[in-house]
This record gives sequence, structure tokens and C-alpha cells, in this order.
Amino acid sequence: MTADIANHESASRDRIEQAILSAAEQVFSQHGYRGASLQAIADQAGLPKANILYYMGSKQLLYVRLLNRMMSRWNAVLEDITPESDPARVLSDFIRTKMMLGQRYPEGSKLFAAEILAGAPFLNNYLSGELKEWVASRAAIIRQWSRQGKMDDVDPRWLIFLIWSATQHYTEYSAQVTGILGTEVLSETDFESICRFLEHVILKGCGISATHFSSVSSV
Repeated sequence: MTADIANHESASRDRIEQAILSAAEQVFSQHGYRGASLQAIADQAGLPKANILYYMGSKQLLYVRLLNRMMSRWNAVLEDITPESDPARVLSDFIRTKMMLGQRYPEGSKLFAAEILAGAPFLNNYLSGELKEWVASRAAIIRQWSRQGKMDDVDPRWLIFLIWSATQHYTEYSAQVTGILGTEVLSETDFESICRFLEHVILKGCGISATHFSSVSSV
């Protein structure tokens, strides 16, 4: 019985935290860090303001948690790569996952971009610490792929930056993209066409055969 109660409490906490994070993502993306208030987040989540502080600690901690969550989503596909991994598969999945998450979580993506454009005041330590180490460890594996002859000798850091920025464009500049395409949102056909184009350009630029994979769903 005690275990059942603990599991119920844990599930309840998870639901509340997810509701707060979803609400905060919307409020922060609409008003920015300074313009957002805990009361507005509480109203959006349908919870008392005290609950926001209880579960998240502070406005700043909530904001940073949202940013970290977005980066974790983007980069999860590269967490388990090894020197034995297939670069074509890994980079294709990275491109498609990043595209899919941008379409599925546009508020979080735009929130992260706004933070970077502001000079990353709340993420400086993360960017120069944890994320820098993360990029370095993935870059080391990509360099091994080059030495193994699986791909050309390109700078892995620029490759990661390129995939981040190329895929981010379709979220940050969605109004420009859809305006030119004459549609309100990207269709599944557009999404697939963009992914195939990016795969072709990026993989070919790395000396990799651009084999198309479909393991990642679109939106």
C-alpha cells in the first residue's frame, strides 16, 4: 500500500510539473523572461501561484529548466553514438529529430533562440560548461569516423552548429517560410522535402552517401 501511495504521489507530481512547464513555455515565449510573471504562468496552468514556487523554486530556475529541457530534447539522438555508429544514420536522425521537435515545440525553440540573442544571460555557465563538454565528446567520435574513412575530415563543431541552425530556421523564421510557401503551416510533404534536402546537402558535404531513413516521425 505504501508503494502504491508513493507511486501515485510521484505520478501526480510529474503531471503538475509538466503542466507548469507547458504553461511557462507559452508565457515565456510570448512575453520574454522579464515580461513573464509567475502569476501569469500559474493562471495559464490553472494552479495557485504558490504551487509554481513549491515545484519549481523560482522564476529563474523554472526558466533555466525549460531551456535545458529543450536542449536535451534536441541532442538526445547523439547521446548514444559510438565510433561504430553509422554516420549517415546518426546525422539523418539528428536532422529529422531537430526538425520534428521544432515543429512540435515551437514555443520552446523560440524561447531558446531569444535567450541566445539576448546574450545568454541565464545560460552562460551551461553553454561554456556542460554543453561545451557535450559538443567536445561528440566531436571526438565524429573525428574517429573521419579517421575510419566513413566521412570526410570536416570540423565536427561546425557540423553540429550547421545542423542546429539549418533546422532552427524553419521554427524561428516560420512566418517567412510559410509566407513564401503560401501556407499557414508546413505540410507533411513539405516537412519530408525539407528533411531530404538537408540530408542531401549536409551528408554530401561530409562525403557521406545521403541514404534516406524514416525512423523519425514528422509532426
